Amino acid sequence: MNNILNEDIFINSLNSILEASEAKSMPTILIVDDEINNLQLLKRTLRGKYNILTASNGHEGLKVFEEYKNSICLIISDHKMPVMEGTKFFEIINKTSPDTIKILLTGFTDIEILTDAVNKCNLFRYITKPFEPSELEKVVENGIEKFELTSSKSQMLKDVKELFYKTIKSIASALDAKDPYTHGHSVRVTLYALILAQSLGLNEKELEDIETAGLLHDIGKIGIPQNILCKQGRLTDEEFQVIKTHPLNSERLIASVKKLGTISNCIKNHHERWDGRGYPNGLKGEAIPLSARIIALADTYDAMTSTRSYRKALDHSVAMEEIARCSGTQFDPTLTGRFIELSAEIENAKNDPETYYKKYSQLQKEFKTYSSVKDLVESKF
Repeated sequence: MNNILNEDIFINSLNSILEASEAKSMPTILIVDDEINNLQLLKRTLRGKYNILTASNGHEGLKVFEEYKNSICLIISDHKMPVMEGTKFFEIINKTSPDTIKILLTGFTDIEILTDAVNKCNLFRYITKPFEPSELEKVVENGIEKFELTSSKSQMLKDVKELFYKTIKSIASALDAKDPYTHGHSVRVTLYALILAQSLGLNEKELEDIETAGLLHDIGKIGIPQNILCKQGRLTDEEFQVIKTHPLNSERLIASVKKLGTISNCIKNHHERWDGRGYPNGLKGEAIPLSARIIALADTYDAMTSTRSYRKALDHSVAMEEIARCSGTQFDPTLTGRFIELSAEIENAKNDPETYYKKYSQLQKEFKTYSSVKDLVESKF
């Protein structure tokens, strides 16, 4: 008897697991309707093909959606309901989940209401009541196909974007590896630039561009001879002229990459000076792109606080004093003031770049590709 009972328990448990797996693999849809008969009709029409969730009004529908929004791909809602109309319900959903397929059931054919619903709610389709079950099945099937196509396209674009940035990080790593004294330089410059840029309230796209530019700001040095890059002692005038070619070399290298067009001015101009005595074109003041002025501060700070072949690293406080001294000549005075205000955060980031890069990186935040800055710098992909 015990054996039979144990087998029954095992079989029932196995069936439950299989049913749960099957339900998880089916598309999940949410049905919202205040009339129980309509709700039951909709469930009967669609059962077997979909994992179905239900709600009896708009407020309840919002709670269900919030709990299961990562799995719900399509919502069917009645239009005329107490508490909240279907169009208002969909308008709220659309603000956070525009790709979720929305189908409105309505007993009215007011063109103005329906047009407004389409525009405000990103409505996929409306169905007038009474409806044929086969019609509803077909509309839902088409909606699921559209959702899956959109999701697949979004994932593909994300994968391409991730690969693109992985390549950029790999290039930055290879560049820093040319000189053992500059190992990690590009990542640290990027980190300091992001700390300053975020404090200025720049938007996500601007921060992404600054991060990309920071990682690639010295890419033109790939063409600089190793004996000049790694020379111990002061450079001759001729050697310094060679070094000064790297911003234009950088611009030339990225010119053929369409997606990098927005950062070319930043990379080309990150050695320009506020007083107009920089290179390559002697730009002055606000004629220098904001992103380039940000990178310039970050680049100089890292250069001073890193050990190089010709000198030891300066203390953080000494570097900050030097940056303050150069305000209004080498650096934008407004940005310099903000950089100095951020002194404690900059120093903390210098002492623990791994933690702080996770905190400030826009790209790493999106992809979560790396577990540490060490992985980012050393990754060979």
